[in-house]
Amino acid sequence: MPPAFSLPVLLHNPWFAALSAGLRRDMLAATERRHLQPGEMLFRQGHAPDGFYALLQGKLKMSTLNQDGREAILTMLDIGTWFGEISLIDGQPRTHDATAVGHAEILVMPPAVFGQLMEQAEFAGAVARMLAARIRLLYGLVEDASLRSVRHRVARRLVLLANSHAPVPHDSPAAIPVTQESLAMMLGISRQSLSKELKFFEQHGVLTLGYGQISLLSVALLTRLSEAD
Repeated sequence: MPPAFSLPVLLHNPWFAALSAGLRRDMLAATERRHLQPGEMLFRQGHAPDGFYALLQGKLKMSTLNQDGREAILTMLDIGTWFGEISLIDGQPRTHDATAVGHAEILVMPPAVFGQLMEQAEFAGAVARMLAARIRLLYGLVEDASLRSVRHRVARRLVLLANSHAPVPHDSPAAIPVTQESLAMMLGISRQSLSKELKFFEQHGVLTLGYGQISLLSVALLTRLSEAD
């Protein structure tokens, strides 16, 4: 069973925190720790599902490659996130690659245990809510890509990344450990287009740019500026 200090880290995730203490205990008792080196893959696109995971330390990049070898970053997972449930539910292969960004530590729940827990109403309901939240997010991103300006899309993705670990109050700063190159890949836009929008937000006192990091100074102001575009 993972050491007790795993629990406070995972409780930052609202999904896990909402579970009963007994279910959280059963989940942690059934997991094992796994360490990933920088650049090491947890799984590849097309792999058979081999676990339900929680990220304890570091970051994981979810990405895919097109036919000419170019990478498309789908999202970056932050500490406390549980993931990997889709392939365990439908039995289909993984849809993307999961790669450690820096050193990472995860918890791994075996597929058999996940299946047993899915027979419990509380866990099955929680997984359904997790999937519902991700579908809502996906619909929002599709809508943005189809109908919104690049500025709006950049702002929305920054807010989503800021809240990936835990909700950030609108008037609070938030540091997002992401490179401009990775952010451009997530949005499917050029580095030049992203740089233009980030400079706009920086000039309006919304954020500051650092090495491998974007610091939001006001989520509320960022939202207002993007909606006014």
